[in-house]
Amino acid sequence: MHAATDVLIVGAGPTGLVLACELARRGVPYRLVDAGDGPFPGSRGKGLQPRTLEIFEDLGILDAVLASGHRLPLMSAWQDGRQVGEWDMMTRTEPTPDAPFGEPWLLPQWRTQEILRRRLEELGGSVEFGTRLTGFEQDGTGVTARFDGGGTIRAAYLVGADGGRSTVRAALGTPFTGATVDPAPMIVADLEVPGLARTHWHTWNLPEGALALCPLPRTTAFQLLAGYATGEPDPSPAGVRALVAARTGLTAETVHWSSVFRARAAMAERFRTGRVFLAGDAAHVHSPAGAQGLNTSIQDAYNLGWKLAHALRRGGDDALLDSYEAERLPVAAGVLGLSTRIHRAGGDGGRPMMGRRGKEAHQLDLNYRESPLSWEARSGLADGALRAGDRAPDGVTDDGGRLFEVFRGTRFTLLAVGRHGELPQVDGDLVRAHALDEAPAYGHGLFVIRPDGYVGLATQEPGDVEKYLRTAAGAAA
Repeated sequence: MHAATDVLIVGAGPTGLVLACELARRGVPYRLVDAGDGPFPGSRGKGLQPRTLEIFEDLGILDAVLASGHRLPLMSAWQDGRQVGEWDMMTRTEPTPDAPFGEPWLLPQWRTQEILRRRLEELGGSVEFGTRLTGFEQDGTGVTARFDGGGTIRAAYLVGADGGRSTVRAALGTPFTGATVDPAPMIVADLEVPGLARTHWHTWNLPEGALALCPLPRTTAFQLLAGYATGEPDPSPAGVRALVAARTGLTAETVHWSSVFRARAAMAERFRTGRVFLAGDAAHVHSPAGAQGLNTSIQDAYNLGWKLAHALRRGGDDALLDSYEAERLPVAAGVLGLSTRIHRAGGDGGRPMMGRRGKEAHQLDLNYRESPLSWEARSGLADGALRAGDRAPDGVTDDGGRLFEVFRGTRFTLLAVGRHGELPQVDGDLVRAHALDEAPAYGHGLFVIRPDGYVGLATQEPGDVEKYLRTAAGAAA
């Protein structure tokens, strides 16, 4: 293994897989390597937020995700061998023309990754499992990565998507600071519990620690999550079965996977060092509460993919790549705070991680308004008006279609709303142009929608379009 590529991605979890798909559909050469012997087997990050569903629609995997998953069930409380109440932990809203997904979707992480790997294969790519990074050096033109067995890969850029114990981050020496969200250990496992109804997410709140069993869709398994007021978890199959019996009185059978963790919130001081980037858990780790970690990681990859492609293919300058950290670091910091608050909220009875998930957990309102790639050129906007840097809403086109169908793919979109006359001339390989009479979520004007579905430019002046595209795309319109 002595080869060259444009982008080396280390880590084939959801972050690495989404980034690989983004590069593959733009024709950018890459290598996706993973130290593991094979695919991740567990359910761990099982909640997909509405913003992630929008990304998956753009990637062409939404149908598979919806067919493989299910709505999150209502919570059910148990006491003394009987159900004593139920409640909804989620904020659910009806789909609207602006936001087609109103609630999270339940899908075990192993299945999400399976769907992403299949999509990557359709795009001509694959994962190189059993390939362990041992170190790297970077210079002015690229990165030389070293692997077990003596092989090397030379790449223009390297992306560390290799998890909370990131080898890439450690090699960079990037500080990774944070705090323990909850000092008590927890165990997560996938197991069979015959006879337990799959209609609810079952919970037991006990002095020795809370326990929850969530049915995993399109399987016969449940995800177990349990805390420990004292002592240490035993993640062995026998230990997990004994835990379920002691706390619930139920009989667990096959244990497919288990892991022990302590909830922690931490973030890298930098997401970029020269030609090396950090994404996903390598850049930030969260409490599992609120289903924010996996979703934030997927958005990292979705943000970085098009920028790397434009830097490599259209001569985008360093400022374009710097915008990855400028945009994603403050978002990650905010989401870390949200997941920590949810974990500690507890809800009725002090159940750890069972705090109410508000609409902010949907991640539709996260924005890049302070980004150097967000140009708001209008004045006199009303409070609550869409601004440059906001997520570009869906909507109905003049012919009855959807704006998301217009935005789908790898190009920028020039959206002209309520304007008459010719549109600014743009390079059709870089930008698609679309006009419509009205779009209530947008108001009137010219809007450049970035490939990752955010409003980059909002203006009334046609001359602003070419200036913006020179900056954001690394090329003239």
